[in-house]
Formats: sequence, C-alpha cells, structure tokens
Amino acid sequence: MRFFLVDSIVELEPGIRAIGIKNVTMSEDFLADHFPDRPIMPGMLILESMVQLADWVVRQASDFSTLGLACGFESVKFRRIVQPSDQLRLEVRRLAGTDGMATFQGKAYRLDELVASASLTLELHPLEAYLDPEEARRAFQILYPSGTTKESA
Repeated sequence: MRFFLVDSIVELEPGIRAIGIKNVTMSEDFLADHFPDRPIMPGMLILESMVQLADWVVRQASDFSTLGLACGFESVKFRRIVQPSDQLRLEVRRLAGTDGMATFQGKAYRLDELVASASLTLELHPLEAYLDPEEARRAFQILYPSGTTKESA
C-alpha cells in the first residue's frame, strides 16, 4: 500500500464493523498540489480511507487470507472540507456480502460532524496474490496493537 490512510484502528468487531482514525497532517504528499495556498484532503482519499478500513475488517475476519479491493461506490456525499490538523474518525459497517463481494456503509467524521459518507463495494481476492500475509499481519498489529476485538473482550 503506497498510502496508509488509516493511522489506527480503535475498535473492531470481527467481520462486521470497525472504527479507525486518520490524522491529516501537512506532511501528506497529496496536500502539496491540492491546493498549495489552501490545502484540503481530496474527497476520493477520504473514500479510500474508508475502503482501507473496510479492507482491514475483511482481512482480519479471514485470518489474512482475503483482501477487499474497491469496485464500487454509491450514495457518495461530501459535506465538509477536511484540512491539515483535522482528525477523521472513520466508521465502516458491513451490510452484505457473498463469497466474492462485500458491501459496507462508510462514514467519516471530524469531531462529531459528518464529513463524508458512502456505500462501498469491495471485491474479495486471495490476499497472498497481492501481499505477503505475514507482512499484512504485522501492519495490522501496528494499526491495532491491543488486538482486543468486541468478540474477544
């Protein structure tokens, strides 16, 4: 993953939902061009941060044998501008799924203010075709060091 757009996972219900944090800082590569005099986080990267969090739900639930790649967005709404020093609270909840697809509702908040929302469809693939499963596990342990899920709490 070139850009990790989830800085930490603070809550996880295996296979169902997660809450994550994205801190927007001036050191983000994308802010140099979007826009130099008034940097804002592009809306598509807010969506990508929700997709990445949903992908971690998929990976963890499959014991890192499966990953989810974005293949569709519906009901996308951007409500507020996100700028450096903002912290996004990302929330994803799995709505439906089959063997090859998973649909999530994603929301991003700045404080208690809804910034963006969308229905996210992820196509499911064998993780090892794209990544080393052990590297994926290590990255997950960094993002979610407590490892305590609602199910195991």
